[in-house]
Amino acid sequence: MTVPLRTLFAEAFKIGCLGFGGPAGQIALMHRVFVDERKWIDEARFQHMLAFCMLLPGPEAQQLATYVGWRLRGWAGALIAGWLFVIPGALIVLALSLLYVSYGEVPLVAAAFDGVKCAVVALVAEALFKVGKRALKTNAALWIAIAAFAALILGAPFPLVILAAAVVGMIFPSPLVGEGRVGGAGALVTGNGANTPTPVPSPQGGGAQAMLWLALWLTPPLLIALTLGTEHVLFQLALLFSILACVTFGGAYAVLAYLTVEVAARGWLTPAQMIDGLGLAETTPGPLILVNQFVGFLAGWSEGGAVLAIAGAGIALWCTFAPSFVWIFAGAPHAERLQQNPRAAGALAAITAAVLGVIAKLALFFAAHALFARQFDLGPTQLPDPTSAIWWMLALALAAGVALIRFKANLLLVLAACALAGLAAHAWGL
Repeated sequence: MTVPLRTLFAEAFKIGCLGFGGPAGQIALMHRVFVDERKWIDEARFQHMLAFCMLLPGPEAQQLATYVGWRLRGWAGALIAGWLFVIPGALIVLALSLLYVSYGEVPLVAAAFDGVKCAVVALVAEALFKVGKRALKTNAALWIAIAAFAALILGAPFPLVILAAAVVGMIFPSPLVGEGRVGGAGALVTGNGANTPTPVPSPQGGGAQAMLWLALWLTPPLLIALTLGTEHVLFQLALLFSILACVTFGGAYAVLAYLTVEVAARGWLTPAQMIDGLGLAETTPGPLILVNQFVGFLAGWSEGGAVLAIAGAGIALWCTFAPSFVWIFAGAPHAERLQQNPRAAGALAAITAAVLGVIAKLALFFAAHALFARQFDLGPTQLPDPTSAIWWMLALALAAGVALIRFKANLLLVLAACALAGLAAHAWGL
């Protein structure tokens, strides 16, 4: 069965426009479209593809869309499915970024963002809860999570923590991976799916396509370096997000703490602006890592206004998502062998456990800056000053967390309710 490119375009565009709810919701939507409705991919194949994408750095949901497109129609399908997963949300984030820099300081808008900050803290807590259920299957995973959290609190670099976890998982896979648990992705999606056989694209040419996309990925940063210099904000954005594209195992939440510290140190964004950007990204379809585009926009805006802001958003977007095509084109033809490798499964399980520690550090960081007026330094880590607690925001964050975790409330409704609560607190003089 050959899937028409026009039909694949329509379905991929639909997913790009409706993909709210973070990676889990986006993966479930792809499962419903590709497996249940269209029956283009069977259940076992979808699970294997998802497991492989979770082994890769970068946004796993976008990589899964790219992989499905490659599986259905080769390189053309990969480009259609991969980019349409991103572009609708990217256009919305660009528009919201412009509104943010234009009106974000207006008192009523700032008050609404105070409420959104509470929702963001609750969202990170929800991510911590979800990853914890998936990651803490063994005592070894628990100790890796604790070690990762402690290392980050003491100032260890995020990429080093993830790399160390992967090495431990590869060397000692048995304590982390139970029998039959290769890939560890089964809990994310459910359904019977189809048994429709899908033709496998020829592995020939995969290396050439990967090299082509490697060249395409690196060409804009090189041109910027040659014309504007390596100290220019556009090159620094390209360099930062290219590095992150190679080490961001575990999804967007895993890298946000590291990214927040980096952009604050460079003077591009404050922690409060980073939390605002995450709130904006949560309200749009597409991957949560579109917050990188917001960072690029504000970095460019602070350096040179609207034109440089749009260029910054563009280079951040390109260096975040273009590398995914390199990984898929290079790895998809060989994914079958990798998915049955216990050492690869051990690395994934260890990375997932370490990500729990990373998200715990992120939760502490965001809560300290969103819900408390002051922080104090404990070595390289900032902790909240309990005497500076903003009590209405603490209560709102707790309520939002209960709504999301206990009652599975709709994300957009929770964000809207928190924004309204922020406006009400402003009206009451809180």
